[in-house]
Amino acid sequence: MVDLDRMLEKCRAGQWKADDLDWSVTPRPMSRYDEVAICQYFADMAGIERLAGALFAEQRKRATDPTLRKIFSTFVVDEERHAVVAERLGRHYDVHHYQAYRMNPALERFAPHFVDGIQYLPAEIANIYITGGELLLDVALLRSIDDYVDDEMSRQAMHRINRDESRHIAIDYHMVEYYASPAYQSELRAQRPSARAIARGMWALVNILYYAKPFFTRVFFEPMARVDPGGTRLREAFKRLQLLGQKPDVAKRPFTRFIQSVQAAYNTRPGKIAFGSLLSRVAGVPEEMLINLFTDEEAAWAATASYEALAEDALQAKYAN
Repeated sequence: MVDLDRMLEKCRAGQWKADDLDWSVTPRPMSRYDEVAICQYFADMAGIERLAGALFAEQRKRATDPTLRKIFSTFVVDEERHAVVAERLGRHYDVHHYQAYRMNPALERFAPHFVDGIQYLPAEIANIYITGGELLLDVALLRSIDDYVDDEMSRQAMHRINRDESRHIAIDYHMVEYYASPAYQSELRAQRPSARAIARGMWALVNILYYAKPFFTRVFFEPMARVDPGGTRLREAFKRLQLLGQKPDVAKRPFTRFIQSVQAAYNTRPGKIAFGSLLSRVAGVPEEMLINLFTDEEAAWAATASYEALAEDALQAKYAN
């Protein structure tokens, strides 16, 4: 388990401000195509970061450990700062004012359903979505956008943002371990939620699954097709999420079993041919991300590795390609 007191110290020591960046750097010359794409990426990034902040605020409410609540408070501050920086980056690169930029409609539709619904979902499901989003953002999207922009302004901003996101991922994995633990399962059994609460949770999950695929497609997968054409970093992010599911306690959880059953169905020839599109829609990810992205040896390692080791492996993936 993560040393929460030490992590809180790191969170407080790692705070910074948007004005700490040198905004006087001149953007590199870009084609119209690149300028429009980059400005839109940063408009969407601001929305993603604020969505993450709302989710961390919800986790703060659920946390019973006072130190963990303080850590989540720093994460809320981090995400708002990232959103502000993304907005300023969008203005910084908007040299020719080719068009007005706004958050992608798919993100606008998904965000309220997710933020509203997350309070009715079991904490472990909410945390899986948060962890998956952080992996996509940190391992794949931010680094690929930075490489695509390829100038000093982006590099200095993304360096600081990535440093914050590394702390977030460490705690995400800590929470996965906690929610999968036998002790937490005993707490859940003692709670005995009402039939109405269960129904609200199921309805929230249906709405999230319905809006997830358009959101992830428009805001993550389509941009990644441009900034990471081979899909290497995207596969690395999904691989780390799949490896989490190889932990025995995680694999026992109902939502993990549901996702893995969808994945198993897709990995059969009849399932892929007859139901590939439907299974992709249900899981909310492209079909190519439903295949097993890990080897048998990696699965065996993940099953016995500590959650700290899995988190470190995810963080190392940021710099592997």
